[in-house]
Amino acid sequence: MTTDEPVIGSTVLRALDAGILTLTLNRPESANAIRADQRDAIISALAEASADHEVRVVVLASTGKHFCSGADVGGIDPGAQRRVTDTMNRIMSGAQQLITAVLDCGKPVIAVVQGTAAGMGAHLALAADLVVASERASFIESFVLRGLVVDAGGAYLLPRRVGLQKAKELVFLGDRLPAAEALQLGLVNHVVPAEQLDATAAELAGRLAALPTSSITLSKRLLNASLDQSRADAFLAEGMAQELQGRSHDAAEGVAAFKEHRPPEYLGW
Repeated sequence: MTTDEPVIGSTVLRALDAGILTLTLNRPESANAIRADQRDAIISALAEASADHEVRVVVLASTGKHFCSGADVGGIDPGAQRRVTDTMNRIMSGAQQLITAVLDCGKPVIAVVQGTAAGMGAHLALAADLVVASERASFIESFVLRGLVVDAGGAYLLPRRVGLQKAKELVFLGDRLPAAEALQLGLVNHVVPAEQLDATAAELAGRLAALPTSSITLSKRLLNASLDQSRADAFLAEGMAQELQGRSHDAAEGVAAFKEHRPPEYLGW
């Protein structure tokens, strides 16, 4: 099945093909800075993908030279009077919800980064389960360069990805992190020449779409939660997840295929 339809006008594109849902930021003239309406559309699309059995994997992509330059701050008046907690509530209900939607999506999420990913754009990519980057890609914690505090989940994500000391260096200095160094730090999974980026991402998405989706979903939840759990809690959650998956169609199919010496045909549930 293939469906192509805009989520909002033409600024966020949606395409579903063979179980692969691709959400594409499409404001290249603005370096794909994310407006509030785009952010909310992506959050909704990810929630819908979690519940849609036809979706087996989600790909986050963008058009143009830049992956995403962060939140679109063009409409923010720095001199506007604000009540205490206004900014906090805006961040918690906006940027943080976007990152949460990626982390909590019930399907594996791949970010395809062809250029600069800055601020919230960097965290959008780093929240994905797998990141494929072009050799031209880079990541920038740009908040300090604008006199702002790191947000969009950065203070949570970065120490867990690169350790506390490196996270502080990236946030305090706002230096550009090239894709090759991001690969060495474990922030991305693959770095390829620009002309191979789409093919590499498509091959990875295709592999995931053919695997037992519910198994990946439960494993994703276990791995994400383990960073904040005790060993006892992690082991209990693992046992419960195995209990659930053990009753699935794909678990039975996987065992049967192994015994019958044939490739398994997974349905995702």
